[in-house]
Amino acid sequence: MQGGASLVLLIVLPFIASLAAISLRAKARDAGAWLSGLTTFGLLALIIASYPAVDNGGVLRYVIPWVPELGLDIILRLDGYAWMFAVLITGIGLLVVLYTRYYMSPDDPVPRFYAFFLAFMGSMLGVVLSGNIIQLVVFWELTSLFSFLLIGYWSSNAGARDGARMALTVTGAGGLALLASMLLIGHVIGSYDLDTVLASGNVIRDSSLYLPILLLFLLGTFTKSAQFPFHFWLPNAMAAPTPVSSFLHSATMVKAGVFLMARMWPVLADTYEWFAIVGFAGMATLLLGAYFAIFQQDIKGLLAYSTISHLGLITLLISLGSPLALVAAIFHMMNHATFKASLFMAAGIIDHEVGTRDMRRIGGLFRFMPITATLAMVASASMAGVPLLNGFLSKEMFFAEAIETHADSVFDTAAPYVAVLASAFAVTYSIRFIHGVFFGKPPEAFEHTPHEPPFFMRLPVLLLVLICLIVGIVPGRTVGPYLHSAVVSVLGAETPAYSLAVWHGFNLPLVMSLVALVAGTLLFFALRRYLATSEEGPPYFRLLKGQRIFERVMVLVSWRWARLAESRLGTRRLQPQLRLLAGFAFILALMALFTGPFGAEVTVSAGSDPVFTGLWAIGALCAVGAAYQAKFHRLVALILMSGAGLVTCITFVWLSAPDLALTQLVVEIVTTVLILLGLRWLPKRLEDVDPVREFSAKVRRFRDLALAAACGAGVTAIAYAVMTRQPPQSIGDYFLENAYSQGGGRNVVNVILVDFRGFDTFGEITVLGIVALTVFALLRRFRPAPDNVASPDQQLHQAASDDPQARPEAGSIASDYLLVPGVIMKWLFPVIIVLAAYLFIRGHDVPGGGFIAGIAMAAAFILQYMAAGTTWVEERLRVLPVRWMGFGLLIAAATGMGSWLFGYPFLTSHAQYVALPLIGKVPAATAMAFDLGVFSLVMGATVLMLIALAHQSIRKLRAAKLPAAPETETPRWN
Repeated sequence: MQGGASLVLLIVLPFIASLAAISLRAKARDAGAWLSGLTTFGLLALIIASYPAVDNGGVLRYVIPWVPELGLDIILRLDGYAWMFAVLITGIGLLVVLYTRYYMSPDDPVPRFYAFFLAFMGSMLGVVLSGNIIQLVVFWELTSLFSFLLIGYWSSNAGARDGARMALTVTGAGGLALLASMLLIGHVIGSYDLDTVLASGNVIRDSSLYLPILLLFLLGTFTKSAQFPFHFWLPNAMAAPTPVSSFLHSATMVKAGVFLMARMWPVLADTYEWFAIVGFAGMATLLLGAYFAIFQQDIKGLLAYSTISHLGLITLLISLGSPLALVAAIFHMMNHATFKASLFMAAGIIDHEVGTRDMRRIGGLFRFMPITATLAMVASASMAGVPLLNGFLSKEMFFAEAIETHADSVFDTAAPYVAVLASAFAVTYSIRFIHGVFFGKPPEAFEHTPHEPPFFMRLPVLLLVLICLIVGIVPGRTVGPYLHSAVVSVLGAETPAYSLAVWHGFNLPLVMSLVALVAGTLLFFALRRYLATSEEGPPYFRLLKGQRIFERVMVLVSWRWARLAESRLGTRRLQPQLRLLAGFAFILALMALFTGPFGAEVTVSAGSDPVFTGLWAIGALCAVGAAYQAKFHRLVALILMSGAGLVTCITFVWLSAPDLALTQLVVEIVTTVLILLGLRWLPKRLEDVDPVREFSAKVRRFRDLALAAACGAGVTAIAYAVMTRQPPQSIGDYFLENAYSQGGGRNVVNVILVDFRGFDTFGEITVLGIVALTVFALLRRFRPAPDNVASPDQQLHQAASDDPQARPEAGSIASDYLLVPGVIMKWLFPVIIVLAAYLFIRGHDVPGGGFIAGIAMAAAFILQYMAAGTTWVEERLRVLPVRWMGFGLLIAAATGMGSWLFGYPFLTSHAQYVALPLIGKVPAATAMAFDLGVFSLVMGATVLMLIALAHQSIRKLRAAKLPAAPETETPRWN
């Protein structure tokens, strides 16, 4: 349990700290830095302390039950491979937090940056620590969302907005493909548990769904790790602040794809399809990224394309299907994280001190910034694969695997040549960065006189460069054990023997390294003059800019295809949309009716009662009359519709369902009043005098009538079929037998809602909250029709009163001729509150419950608004419906998560008798706390919609340009 608690903290703590950071004032840069730094340091300490549990193949695992029947438990899993990535995420994250404190301007809202940063870190930790593949996809998409916020942090910059949108579109779409892949994997093996998936490689590879699984999986990972042809989004993300670039490009975002490819290597690799697709993408990305990097004029652009190239190198190694190649891939993930993070931070220091990143306008910085220049040169040498640095070791392993024969194909034959060529390009762009920035001819005048940055801004670069040196000189004693733990956790018994020695003798990989170093140096001197004055981008490829291609594709999809689909299928009118929806549902119902088991013999005969039949005849007449009157006589239609609802309420009483009858009654009352309050703002509908248009309208109405009659007949047939057949097994008997013993209540309906089907109810109240917020947002922009704004004389007559405080506003009904009912309606407020509390408390055993109590409580507010008007109520009551909604969701979720503390699935309830003083033993159930959340959200959502309607009366006064009772600057509805 102690290890499980640490895993939970690793996921939860960054999000809690993110919420704390976003609550800080905008200028609290130091407070945000301390909060983020302490949080990240604590995460790093937790991860380091957990190493003994994952050493040499150990696995630390913690399961939080969620929906066990569907295999959707929340599983946290830490092994050596996940541990390595978690150390990179938190370790480099801690250095980035320190670096950010000095990089960001005090004028920026830095706490907001730290909030996004911590949430992104938590999402990445969720990806590497997920033991459930569906849970992994959830965190995967969260990384896309928070990277969007980080890349677009400087939202005033058009480039930042475009880059963020591009990154979210590409990686978000890939995430959907990844989700489909994971669902197919779960379908094939019958589980979403990562341990089960990793042990089922043969089953998945032998499945007929292997190729769709592979293609969808690679679509998700290629988009995240910027593999060809999805590499274009990464350079455009350079508009992000440099701390974001250093974090995303080294240990997090772009590494997620290669992390998952290596994680799923035992499951999906070892096939020709894997070798061909992954190998081609990796080889193309490796070569094109290195080539494009040579011709970049922006320092961050050069580093971005070099990141793409190194990711292609890792992908190519993963494709080879060799355990030694996978060892090299994992090792290069570690090495690349260190030297790339330090290089991006150095680029940020240069930009911070000089004021530009254009290498054509920079030169000779070594004399101004010798320490920073030395650190950047060492990191660049590691990127180029110079001996005695960590980049050289993994590059040597890459060469050794490239010359091995893995499959008889052109890709395998070309691998050694591509490896040498791409490595030569890497040497070229590394030398160009060093020479163009720190040596060469300095400009006549800098925008800012460059100097060394503060020590603590340079400290993260220093520490990362020291790691590059130490690992490059003594790799076996420094990272050897940790690399072995990571490799064993992925390969298991297939872990090969390998050596991290610096010197392996004079062999072919060493020759390839020397050739790459010499060729890259010569290529730089050959291109030196051209690069000093050339345009941005490589020759022959300047027109193939990723942003331009992406924008054209988006225009094609959104403007042409989407507009074509909208013109054929879409409409802004509600009625055609409902017609399509109802027609589609009708067709599906017909298919189910003719293919389902409804043709079986009737086993239960149902008699008919004349009174009941007559009651439903009245209800049917009300429904038909409401539909007939709805177009021109909305009030009449509403009254008739309420009559149909009342018939439904009486039906529930007739069928001995008092709980449903009570719910139907209060819902009918409240919804009728709300709709009635809304009708007064709609424009009047008049019959069209044009005979052609009137005939067309009648045709549409008869068509709608036919569709409604068909759907109604279909629902009637299904209901009749269900009610006249005895199912082989009745779920009702189960609930009747277990409602009291397992749910602690005698009101079976309410026990089902808050206990047995609590998860469904939780989803329903969430949807209700979303609907209420949507209604409020829409009505805030709604303006009454001109013919509904009263004339000034009418307004003055309604507003006339000697006492301005007692004057009822327009829209209230408490004028002189309704004075007594208005007073009674105000007095009913405490009475209804007591009634709502009574309905809530009794709901677990007799008709009542949180939903009914919430609607009843909302009715109390409706009466107040109707009696006294909006301004009068909001001046005397703090109406906070949004907080009620938030409190309701929070307490409902907390009740569900409380069961985790005792090892039970989410929303598992417990019931027992509790002894109270002077009362004795009374039944109590944790489901009542969940019911309290239902009550709070239902009441808040209903009142929020009421306020959205009530505020129209205030706008009406403004539209008439009349003095009104003063409205508070900030209406107290939140």
